[in-house]
Amino acid sequence: MKLHTSLLALLALASTAFAEDKNLFNGKDLTGWKGLDFWSVEDGCITGRTTKEKPTKGNTFLVYKDEVADFELTFKYKIIGGNSGVQYRSKLTDEKAFVVAGYQADFEAGKTYSGILYEEKGRGILAQRGQKTVIKEGPAPNKPKVEVTGEVGKSAEIQAKIKADDWNDYRIVAKGGHLQHFINGVQTIDVTDETALGAKKGILALQLHAGPAMVVQFKDLVLKETK
Repeated sequence: MKLHTSLLALLALASTAFAEDKNLFNGKDLTGWKGLDFWSVEDGCITGRTTKEKPTKGNTFLVYKDEVADFELTFKYKIIGGNSGVQYRSKLTDEKAFVVAGYQADFEAGKTYSGILYEEKGRGILAQRGQKTVIKEGPAPNKPKVEVTGEVGKSAEIQAKIKADDWNDYRIVAKGGHLQHFINGVQTIDVTDETALGAKKGILALQLHAGPAMVVQFKDLVLKETK
Protein backbone atom coordinates (compact mmCIF):
# COMPACT_ATOMS: atom_id res chain seq x y z
CA MET A 1 0.00 0.00 0.00
CA LYS A 2 2.82 2.36 0.89
CA LEU A 3 4.58 1.50 -2.38
CA HIS A 4 1.39 2.19 -4.33
CA THR A 5 0.97 5.58 -2.60
CA SER A 6 4.60 6.50 -3.31
CA LEU A 7 4.20 5.56 -6.96
CA LEU A 8 1.11 7.75 -7.27
CA ALA A 9 2.99 10.63 -5.68
CA LEU A 10 5.84 10.25 -8.17
CA LEU A 11 3.43 10.17 -11.09
CA ALA A 12 1.71 13.30 -9.80
CA LEU A 13 5.06 15.03 -9.49
CA ALA A 14 6.02 14.04 -13.03
CA SER A 15 2.74 15.37 -14.36
CA THR A 16 3.43 18.81 -12.88
CA ALA A 17 6.99 19.01 -14.19
CA PHE A 18 5.60 20.81 -17.24
CA ALA A 19 3.07 23.60 -17.22
CA GLU A 20 0.17 23.37 -19.63
CA ASP A 21 1.01 23.66 -23.32
CA LYS A 22 0.80 27.27 -24.49
CA ASN A 23 0.01 27.94 -28.14
CA LEU A 24 2.00 31.05 -29.09
CA PHE A 25 0.15 31.72 -32.36
CA ASN A 26 -3.61 31.79 -32.93
CA GLY A 27 -3.38 31.08 -36.66
CA LYS A 28 -5.22 34.27 -37.56
CA ASP A 29 -3.16 37.34 -36.64
CA LEU A 30 -0.02 38.43 -34.79
CA THR A 31 -1.65 38.93 -31.39
CA GLY A 32 1.09 38.58 -28.76
CA TRP A 33 3.85 39.40 -31.23
CA LYS A 34 5.49 42.67 -32.29
CA GLY A 35 7.75 43.49 -35.24
CA LEU A 36 8.13 45.53 -38.41
CA ASP A 37 5.83 45.26 -41.43
CA PHE A 38 7.92 42.50 -42.99
CA TRP A 39 5.79 40.15 -40.87
CA SER A 40 2.22 39.05 -41.57
CA VAL A 41 -0.04 36.00 -41.47
CA GLU A 42 -0.31 34.09 -44.76
CA ASP A 43 -2.15 30.79 -45.19
CA GLY A 44 -2.50 30.49 -41.42
CA CYS A 45 1.26 30.84 -40.85
CA ILE A 46 3.46 33.56 -39.36
CA THR A 47 5.32 34.80 -42.42
CA GLY A 48 8.42 36.97 -42.75
CA ARG A 49 9.12 38.23 -46.24
CA THR A 50 11.73 40.46 -47.87
CA THR A 51 12.00 41.34 -51.55
CA LYS A 52 14.53 42.99 -53.80
CA GLU A 53 12.37 46.12 -53.70
CA LYS A 54 11.86 45.93 -49.93
CA PRO A 55 14.93 44.52 -48.16
CA THR A 56 15.69 44.78 -44.47
CA LYS A 57 18.79 46.83 -43.68
CA GLY A 58 19.79 44.51 -40.85
CA ASN A 59 18.51 41.39 -39.14
CA THR A 60 15.07 42.11 -37.71
CA PHE A 61 12.82 40.03 -35.47
CA LEU A 62 9.23 39.32 -34.56
CA VAL A 63 9.19 39.40 -30.76
CA TYR A 64 6.87 37.44 -28.46
CA LYS A 65 5.33 39.29 -25.52
CA ASP A 66 6.51 37.02 -22.66
CA GLU A 67 9.93 35.91 -21.43
CA VAL A 68 10.94 32.29 -20.98
CA ALA A 69 13.35 30.56 -18.59
CA ASP A 70 13.39 26.74 -18.60
CA PHE A 71 11.20 25.41 -21.39
CA GLU A 72 10.55 23.15 -24.33
CA LEU A 73 9.44 24.81 -27.58
CA THR A 74 8.21 22.96 -30.64
CA PHE A 75 7.29 24.50 -33.98
CA LYS A 76 7.24 23.89 -37.72
CA TYR A 77 9.20 26.04 -40.16
CA LYS A 78 9.60 26.44 -43.90
CA ILE A 79 12.24 28.66 -45.48
CA ILE A 80 12.82 29.69 -49.09
CA GLY A 81 16.14 31.45 -49.49
CA GLY A 82 18.23 33.08 -46.80
CA ASN A 83 18.72 32.33 -43.12
CA SER A 84 16.51 32.46 -40.06
CA GLY A 85 16.13 31.06 -36.59
CA VAL A 86 14.37 31.32 -33.25
CA GLN A 87 15.87 33.46 -30.52
CA TYR A 88 15.39 32.32 -26.93
CA ARG A 89 16.43 33.67 -23.54
CA SER A 90 17.33 36.77 -25.55
CA LYS A 91 16.98 40.53 -25.16
CA LEU A 92 15.61 43.33 -27.33
CA THR A 93 18.46 45.77 -28.02
CA ASP A 94 16.67 48.16 -30.41
CA GLU A 95 12.94 48.62 -29.88
CA LYS A 96 12.39 50.60 -33.11
CA ALA A 97 14.20 48.23 -35.47
CA PHE A 98 13.33 45.12 -33.42
CA VAL A 99 16.94 44.00 -33.09
CA VAL A 100 17.51 41.06 -30.75
CA ALA A 101 20.63 39.56 -29.14
CA GLY A 102 21.06 36.14 -27.54
CA TYR A 103 20.80 32.39 -28.10
CA GLN A 104 19.52 31.37 -31.53
CA ALA A 105 18.30 28.00 -32.78
CA ASP A 106 19.52 28.52 -36.34
CA PHE A 107 18.16 27.23 -39.63
CA GLU A 108 18.63 28.19 -43.28
CA ALA A 109 17.88 27.37 -46.89
CA GLY A 110 21.50 26.21 -47.26
CA LYS A 111 23.24 23.10 -45.96
CA THR A 112 25.55 24.26 -43.17
CA TYR A 113 23.90 26.04 -40.26
CA SER A 114 20.50 24.45 -39.63
CA GLY A 115 20.39 23.16 -36.07
CA ILE A 116 23.46 24.95 -34.70
CA LEU A 117 23.51 27.11 -31.57
CA TYR A 118 24.45 30.68 -32.46
CA GLU A 119 24.53 33.67 -30.16
CA GLU A 120 23.26 36.67 -32.13
CA LYS A 121 25.25 39.86 -31.46
CA GLY A 122 27.25 37.97 -28.87
CA ARG A 123 29.67 35.06 -28.78
CA GLY A 124 28.90 33.65 -32.23
CA ILE A 125 28.72 29.91 -32.87
CA LEU A 126 28.60 27.94 -29.62
CA ALA A 127 28.08 24.55 -31.25
CA GLN A 128 28.38 23.40 -34.83
CA ARG A 129 25.82 20.91 -36.06
CA GLY A 130 26.42 17.48 -34.58
CA GLN A 131 28.57 18.74 -31.71
CA LYS A 132 28.30 18.31 -27.99
CA THR A 133 30.07 21.27 -26.36
CA VAL A 134 30.80 22.85 -23.00
CA ILE A 135 31.16 26.65 -22.94
CA LYS A 136 33.71 27.94 -20.45
CA GLU A 137 35.04 31.38 -19.60
CA GLY A 138 37.64 32.56 -22.12
CA PRO A 139 40.16 35.40 -22.41
CA ALA A 140 37.34 37.95 -22.85
CA PRO A 141 33.56 37.90 -22.28
CA ASN A 142 32.76 37.57 -26.00
CA LYS A 143 35.55 35.06 -26.60
CA PRO A 144 34.55 31.96 -24.66
CA LYS A 145 36.40 28.68 -24.59
CA VAL A 146 34.27 26.21 -26.55
CA GLU A 147 35.21 22.64 -25.62
CA VAL A 148 33.95 19.93 -27.98
CA THR A 149 33.30 16.98 -25.68
CA GLY A 150 31.56 14.64 -28.11
CA GLU A 151 28.99 14.44 -30.86
CA VAL A 152 25.27 13.81 -31.20
CA GLY A 153 25.52 12.88 -34.85
CA LYS A 154 27.23 13.51 -38.19
CA SER A 155 26.48 16.88 -39.74
CA ALA A 156 25.87 15.48 -43.23
CA GLU A 157 23.51 12.82 -41.91
CA ILE A 158 21.54 15.41 -39.95
CA GLN A 159 21.33 17.64 -43.03
CA ALA A 160 19.99 14.71 -45.06
CA LYS A 161 16.95 14.62 -42.75
CA ILE A 162 16.10 18.29 -43.39
CA LYS A 163 13.59 19.03 -46.16
CA ALA A 164 14.35 21.90 -48.55
CA ASP A 165 11.56 24.40 -49.33
CA ASP A 166 9.20 22.34 -47.18
CA TRP A 167 8.00 22.03 -43.60
CA ASN A 168 10.36 20.77 -40.89
CA ASP A 169 9.81 20.15 -37.18
CA TYR A 170 12.08 21.95 -34.72
CA ARG A 171 12.37 21.39 -30.97
CA ILE A 172 14.34 23.45 -28.47
CA VAL A 173 14.92 22.29 -24.89
CA ALA A 174 16.51 24.63 -22.32
CA LYS A 175 17.04 23.58 -18.71
CA GLY A 176 19.46 25.68 -16.67
CA GLY A 177 22.68 25.87 -18.66
CA HIS A 178 21.84 22.76 -20.70
CA LEU A 179 20.57 23.51 -24.24
CA GLN A 180 19.47 21.03 -26.91
CA HIS A 181 18.12 21.39 -30.45
CA PHE A 182 16.32 18.79 -32.58
CA ILE A 183 15.12 18.90 -36.21
CA ASN A 184 12.68 16.27 -37.48
CA GLY A 185 13.31 14.25 -34.35
CA VAL A 186 17.10 14.20 -34.79
CA GLN A 187 19.27 15.90 -32.18
CA THR A 188 21.52 18.54 -33.74
CA ILE A 189 23.47 19.99 -30.77
CA ASP A 190 23.96 19.51 -27.04
CA VAL A 191 25.45 22.46 -25.15
CA THR A 192 26.28 23.15 -21.52
CA ASP A 193 26.96 26.85 -20.97
CA GLU A 194 28.94 27.31 -17.76
CA THR A 195 29.72 31.00 -18.24
CA ALA A 196 28.36 34.11 -16.55
CA LEU A 197 26.99 35.25 -19.92
CA GLY A 198 24.84 32.15 -20.25
CA ALA A 199 21.35 33.65 -20.08
CA LYS A 200 18.83 31.85 -17.87
CA LYS A 201 15.78 33.79 -19.06
CA GLY A 202 14.74 36.21 -21.77
CA ILE A 203 12.52 36.76 -24.79
CA LEU A 204 11.53 34.56 -27.72
CA ALA A 205 11.78 36.02 -31.22
CA LEU A 206 11.69 34.91 -34.86
CA GLN A 207 14.44 36.08 -37.22
CA LEU A 208 14.27 37.64 -40.67
CA HIS A 209 17.82 37.89 -42.00
CA ALA A 210 19.34 40.76 -43.98
CA GLY A 211 20.59 39.95 -47.47
CA PRO A 212 18.92 38.41 -50.52
CA ALA A 213 15.13 38.17 -50.76
CA MET A 214 13.68 35.40 -48.62
CA VAL A 215 10.50 33.98 -47.13
CA VAL A 216 10.25 32.18 -43.79
CA GLN A 217 7.09 30.72 -42.27
CA PHE A 218 6.25 29.35 -38.83
CA LYS A 219 3.27 27.44 -37.46
CA ASP A 220 2.26 25.17 -34.57
CA LEU A 221 4.40 27.05 -32.04
CA VAL A 222 3.81 25.32 -28.69
CA LEU A 223 5.62 26.25 -25.47
CA LYS A 224 5.95 24.09 -22.37
CA GLU A 225 7.56 25.92 -19.46
CA THR A 226 9.28 23.60 -17.02
CA LYS A 227 9.23 24.18 -13.28
